[in-house]
Amino acid sequence: MIAVAFTLTLLATAVPAQAHPYGYPQTVTIAADATRPEVVHLRWKAGGVDELTLLGVELGLLPQDRVLLDGAISFQASDATILASSTPFTNYLLKQMTVSSDGHACAGAVDPPSDLVGSGVDVDYTCAGPVGAARVEVRMLSDLDPAYQTVATGPRGQRQVYGPGRYAHDWAFGDAPLPSEASVADHDRATAWKVAGSVGPLLLVAAVVSLLRRQVRRRRAARALPS
Repeated sequence: MIAVAFTLTLLATAVPAQAHPYGYPQTVTIAADATRPEVVHLRWKAGGVDELTLLGVELGLLPQDRVLLDGAISFQASDATILASSTPFTNYLLKQMTVSSDGHACAGAVDPPSDLVGSGVDVDYTCAGPVGAARVEVRMLSDLDPAYQTVATGPRGQRQVYGPGRYAHDWAFGDAPLPSEASVADHDRATAWKVAGSVGPLLLVAAVVSLLRRQVRRRRAARALPS
């Protein structure tokens, strides 16, 4: 009973049933266009479906009562469809994710998503000329909670974790030089720790539950043995 109580307490504290910035992180994939060198592609994907519902409520697309009194989120399958087809969501994406090249802003256009939950949403940014380097700023969901982070990946293994104090990052495209190997190694270590901090509690819960299940099976097996 003590073990069960401990597990329930851990589940309640480490993984609350509500949208929060400490679960699986949202992601952004950054890529150049194969045929249009002036275009930069961004694909954003939420870390969980509850975040889509919460964003829909904040944008006025879903009723306030979808956020329960205890903070839990009541997600419905139609939430993603309502959000994906809305003008407020399009405007939000273009405000929270921006691209600039050579000091000039690139014009963004949102491709209406067919599967917002599974595949995310694509945004194309057209710059004034061919892009060798671009500054990409990502602030998705930071207005809901500043602790939200976004794990971003780009061409040739480039990576970045967007979050408080680091909402802007420069990316290299085409044949543009990458950062030095030393700085890349330091950045990779920092990225690993940041991601571990986001998903660590979930892995801890899974490990504890697995351990308790093994203990229960062993006790049952011991009781089944003839005395």
